[in-house]
Amino acid sequence: MTEPLRLATVDQTDVGSYFVANYPPFSVWTSENVGREALPALRAPAVPGVPLGLYLHIPFCRKRCHFCYFRVYTDKNSDDVAQYLDVLVREWALYAGSPAIAGRPLDFVYFGGGTPSFLSTTQLQRLVDRLKAISPWDAAEEVTFECEPGTLTASKLAVIRGLGVTRLSLGVENFNDEVLELNGRAHRSPEVFRAYEQARALAFPQINIDLIAGMLGETEENWHDSVRQTLALQPESVTIYQMELPFNTTISGDLLKGSGRFTQSVANWPTKRRWVQEAFEALERAGYHVGSAYTATRDGSQSRFVYRDRLWQGADMVGLGVASFGHINGVHVQNADTWEAYSAAILGDEIPLRRAYRPSDEERLIRELVLQLKLGSIRPAYFRQKYQVNILERFRPQLDSLGSEGYLDAATEDIVRLTRPGLLRVDTLLPRFFRPEHLGIRYT
Repeated sequence: MTEPLRLATVDQTDVGSYFVANYPPFSVWTSENVGREALPALRAPAVPGVPLGLYLHIPFCRKRCHFCYFRVYTDKNSDDVAQYLDVLVREWALYAGSPAIAGRPLDFVYFGGGTPSFLSTTQLQRLVDRLKAISPWDAAEEVTFECEPGTLTASKLAVIRGLGVTRLSLGVENFNDEVLELNGRAHRSPEVFRAYEQARALAFPQINIDLIAGMLGETEENWHDSVRQTLALQPESVTIYQMELPFNTTISGDLLKGSGRFTQSVANWPTKRRWVQEAFEALERAGYHVGSAYTATRDGSQSRFVYRDRLWQGADMVGLGVASFGHINGVHVQNADTWEAYSAAILGDEIPLRRAYRPSDEERLIRELVLQLKLGSIRPAYFRQKYQVNILERFRPQLDSLGSEGYLDAATEDIVRLTRPGLLRVDTLLPRFFRPEHLGIRYT
């Protein structure tokens, strides 16, 4: 189903995309560009100095959350999982043999999902051993591992720590069991506290807690309690997203069909922005630094988000797994988005690409500008050096409009900085920087 990008700053949380994950919109990526752009890019040598990352999509979950829009499976048996991991390793071998990837060190690695911690300790260890045998990542600056708290045990966490994981990301979302149940989460709050205590005992360099503002059934009291309990745990970093409803979620399907399955509402945008602002203020009072529209890090913890920062500066990344996204030698790519098509391609010794797009220099500039604005500020000197463009002149109308609306705090030769209200609604502001042909079209 097509998904329009919500450009208007309407109050109600309607069905449709809100979060700007990339530019140009995914809908301009085509299957024709796989042969025309992506495969030639893989056959070309890498651009010197461009970092390389690896993303591994582990698409298995105990339950599908009612707000989830990712490609995940809840009905696969152990044989299916084993087959998928075999195919994943084979895909990495295909990439590692290409001129664009061969011999390049990995700067960052990200285990995402789905639920990477769904895998058993044996599956995890064997998967990583096989991947590292193809191309080691012991020198990677960051290795991130996403977890669902209810899938963790002390022994599994010990294995994850032994894999060299530097950031353990716990998908808590909320500390209230009723809210977790309403939204289809598989874990409950006791599992959060147990997993956190076990992870802290293993001295992970960075433990991150994920929260979502505006879930079904969430109240003022509950939100403030979730923030309070997060602060009591003192994680190195906290990620907070505002609930959105892309088309392919269970909640969205219910709203569009009018079946009335979900009687609780999702908080409106002004409420969600206020809740995140209150959370940011509480985090800052506790010694955290707000580093983007979604993240805060504890001062002095040395915590970073290398995966995010590298991608927002144009790094290459190989995306392994069904429906995964990547970027190779200036070309955006996405894998086949069904289990059958993805597996069949790799078993036929083909990299399983479904669609691709090579952005122009101006589109690359816009992509980096809008994504880096999510950090709250950008440095014009970065764009002058990399693209030979003065963004203060090139985007003067857009910057002036942000200023007149109260969303721009500074626009000088040294820095362009958003106000806090601007940061809290940054995804609604970014489309004004898009090229005209990318406005008013579907996003995905």
